[in-house]
Amino acid sequence: HVQLVESGGGSVQAGGSLRLSCVFFGYTPARDCIAWFREAPGQERERVGHIDGDGIAGYADAVKGRCTIAKDIAKNSMVLQLNNLQPEDSAMYYCAVRSGIGWCTTVQRDYNYWGQGTQVTVS
Repeated sequence: HVQLVESGGGSVQAGGSLRLSCVFFGYTPARDCIAWFREAPGQERERVGHIDGDGIAGYADAVKGRCTIAKDIAKNSMVLQLNNLQPEDSAMYYCAVRSGIGWCTTVQRDYNYWGQGTQVTVS
């Protein structure tokens, strides 16, 4: 049974930072694409960034330069570090994987496992 569990969300002032974690249970990413998405009220769920099967990270333009995504192999997890947070970063953040597929897309329906989300609120 595959389960993804996010943590680390919360309320932060503009200009601050957050570090989100996604722990994988019953699953090891290996060379799969793993990603972070976010969804704000009334908006489409959008990809924040990803790590592809070759270990290469990619980021949305909205967070490029402020965001780092990394695998933590020892903890079987993935982290997202987002700096200089702005109110427009407020959203529910989700981790997702494309099991068995190494290349990444920005399309949420391409991802077959999702976490329950962790809320980030920036004021």
